Amino acid sequence: MKQQRPPAPPVIQPVTLALLLGLLALNCASFYSLTLRWSELFSPDALRSTLEFLRGFTPPELAWPFLVRIATGTLETLSMSALGTGIALVTGLSLALPASGRFGSAARSLIRLALNVLRSIPELVWAVILLIAAGLGPFAGTLALALHTTGVLGRLFADALENLPPIPESTLRINGASPMTAFCYAALPQVLPQLMSYTLYRWENNIRAAAILGVVGAGGLGQMLKYHLSLFQMQQAASVLMAMLLMIAVVDSVSFWLRRRLTLA
Repeated sequence: MKQQRPPAPPVIQPVTLALLLGLLALNCASFYSLTLRWSELFSPDALRSTLEFLRGFTPPELAWPFLVRIATGTLETLSMSALGTGIALVTGLSLALPASGRFGSAARSLIRLALNVLRSIPELVWAVILLIAAGLGPFAGTLALALHTTGVLGRLFADALENLPPIPESTLRINGASPMTAFCYAALPQVLPQLMSYTLYRWENNIRAAAILGVVGAGGLGQMLKYHLSLFQMQQAASVLMAMLLMIAVVDSVSFWLRRRLTLA
């Protein structure tokens, strides 16, 4: 019996090798240009100060009225993230159609430029801008999440639609179906699991972002955290941090389970 030869090792392309070497050089240059004082970070004084600071967080505040306030802030944070993601799902899908080239190259370039602008501005910056118009509270945070997430989902949706095989949609168009009918019956069913997976993943990210947006006054747990830290109420801040971690862990687990179901469906 003739023995099979082992497969040849993969060949690294020159472009890939150049990119890796460039990233390595950039990393080394970053260490050289920054004044990183590792010895001061792990000095006895720094460790002692850190332990004293962390001891101020114990024990966390567990009084029932305060836990009710945390539950209200948690629901507010979840509502901000869910509503912002829902708005972005609708607007992102609407903008993804022209961004995928279905209405001509000019519309594709213009909409993709708009999506790049939306997603290049972080949620925190959007919240600071919108706080001037909408005032303090969750409304500005929800709009900030919706604007940034529209740019992200719109670009992802557009790429997914652009990479679809055109044969099923073209077949319906040849047989007399309208463009929207062909899209709904041929293109959308193919890409829908991928779109929902993207949406759930962005919802996970928006949960974390909504918790941070409260630092600038956009409501939710982040606003509670900023309030108690500014007053050096560390035990109350510890309870808020624990609520944040628990909320993010639960949402991550649920979203991961849903994305797996969509992938296996």
